[in-house]
Amino acid sequence: MPRERRPPLGWIFAALGVALLALVLFRLSAPPTDPVEPAWDRVACARCRMLLTDPRYAAQLHTPAGEVLFFDDPGCLLLYRAEQRAAPAAAFFHDSAGGGWLAEAEARFVPAAETPMGHGFAAVAAGGAPEGLDAAAVLAALRAREGAP
Repeated sequence: MPRERRPPLGWIFAALGVALLALVLFRLSAPPTDPVEPAWDRVACARCRMLLTDPRYAAQLHTPAGEVLFFDDPGCLLLYRAEQRAAPAAAFFHDSAGGGWLAEAEARFVPAAETPMGHGFAAVAAGGAPEGLDAAAVLAALRAREGAP
């Protein structure tokens, strides 16, 4: 009787290695779903090109393609998004009270005396500022100030 030939063990391990590598590459190429920490003092705002130096006013926009754009002022993100007319995958704002990143739905905006670009709004957690404005109201205020429709 002829003996059954089994594939060499090396081929099995090689196939498993290739499958594992493909899985790792897939996970690395997936767009982020959570906020990404910028390289402070080294990354520029996607709208005004100023470096992000003050975490209290930082913001980030995740595109559907997986790109993460950083902004030095909440107003820069809101105006950029309106100018681009593209729906982002997600937007995050840094809590000016030091609470970390807030998803747009969790954020409210309150007047702030001095923001990096002078837009005058800072993000805070919605529960801590029920009188705060939502992103649409802030955008309307910024456009009115600039005289834009």
